[in-house]
Amino acid sequence: MRKSLYKSGTGIGLALLSPAVLATQEDVLTIVGIAPMYAFILFVIVVIVGVYFMRSRDKRRTPLDMIFEEGEAIHSVGPDIRVTECVRTMAAEKIGALLVMDGERLIGIFTERDALNKVLAAGLDPGNTKVSEVMTKDPYCIAPTTTVGDAMELVTRRRFRHLPIVKNGKLVAVVSSGDLIHWLVKDQVREVQELVDLAARS
Repeated sequence: MRKSLYKSGTGIGLALLSPAVLATQEDVLTIVGIAPMYAFILFVIVVIVGVYFMRSRDKRRTPLDMIFEEGEAIHSVGPDIRVTECVRTMAAEKIGALLVMDGERLIGIFTERDALNKVLAAGLDPGNTKVSEVMTKDPYCIAPTTTVGDAMELVTRRRFRHLPIVKNGKLVAVVSSGDLIHWLVKDQVREVQELVDLAARS
């Protein structure tokens, strides 16, 4: 009886010391050892994503008059300017729209989309067509106190690419969808990198 127990105990001991079992034990110890590291990495990722979205949400509450300066150049033309001249100005200034002004009064906006759809697609001669004939009349305007988030919702929902900003009946600026997106994402890459560097030093 003792011999059988001895043999059984020896067999179990040898089985536990076998390479396969030892490898499994080492794997378990390795996993247990690196688990805190993975938990820390996951925590850092969650913090970075949380900070990113919180800052993005806060930036969306910023009023537009905080991101543009009154007196910035506004590219505009009179109603009798020919489409050819408008397109040349847009190309030279690398802009996608011109505001059409009658003195101090905003009466329309002429965009790349207008040039394509209302001039070229319609078969009009751009050299003989006044911008007032093909502009988008009475464009949707917003106040300087409009938030970045509300402006983004407008350009997304109504498919605007340019929003004139009017204060007390006077045009003070124009903001494009590209301007809004650029302002929302600027500094985000740098801020995330700073968080990663901070986590790496911890």
